[in-house]
Amino acid sequence: MAKRKPNKPRRKLTKEEQRLKAIYARSRREFSAADLQKYTVIEKGIPIEKVMADLEATHREFMRKRR
Repeated sequence: MAKRKPNKPRRKLTKEEQRLKAIYARSRREFSAADLQKYTVIEKGIPIEKVMADLEATHREFMRKRR
């Protein structure tokens, strides 16, 4: 059987740390499944073909100006 580690005394939290801990706890309590749902929806984006065409056109224009 493994030996238990002795309990270390916890350090006291500063007022700022206590305040942040309370804010985070409240935020976790108030965060609902409906809030999470908006981050799971896949949004329609820009097709990669259009992005690549724009990048290639920009690159060609840059190379033409560079010569």
